[in-house]
Amino acid sequence: MKIFGHPMSTCTRKVLMTLAETNTTHEFELVDFAKNEHKQPPHLAHQPFGQVPAMTDGDFALYESRAMCRYINEKANGPLIPRDIRDRARMEQWISVETSNFTGPVMKFVFQHIFKREQTPEALATAATQLETALGIMDKQLAVHPFIAGSSFTLADVSFMPYIEYAMNTPAKEHFAKHPHVVAWWNKISERPTWRKIAGR
Repeated sequence: MKIFGHPMSTCTRKVLMTLAETNTTHEFELVDFAKNEHKQPPHLAHQPFGQVPAMTDGDFALYESRAMCRYINEKANGPLIPRDIRDRARMEQWISVETSNFTGPVMKFVFQHIFKREQTPEALATAATQLETALGIMDKQLAVHPFIAGSSFTLADVSFMPYIEYAMNTPAKEHFAKHPHVVAWWNKISERPTWRKIAGR
């Protein structure tokens, strides 16, 4: 299995975390953003949208990080997708929440303060309101479950991790601080040895 990506990329980090948690052997090929390699023909052959990550596994090729994470876990018979149909449905629900209701507003803060891509004050204010809504709903879930989808660490937790890692180094941290169950969950999952290695801590 070969992964094409960049270790600073949020989506690449999801895949690397899944690989680490499932002890999956792989090769990693750096796609250098600074050289615009993600928009060049060699990488476009793997990811036609010019994004990262992408993967090959023998003659099988795949892109989009969430699909890659599911594939990696299932191939390894890993623990990150619940066997129970209801638990699995809850995992999918929270991955959808991450995609639709969490990542967009969080990334406004990350773009502004980490990647120095200027955001308008209006965009940041809207993002703050949206983030507060998402965190409030997450906090209620985490008040009764140790992990975001239930009783075990799953791909749903993995899907949130890269964004929170960056967000905690921005003013978004103040919004997280209002939600103690979210903070406790983050403190727990962010100390997993696999994640500390992926995040370079």
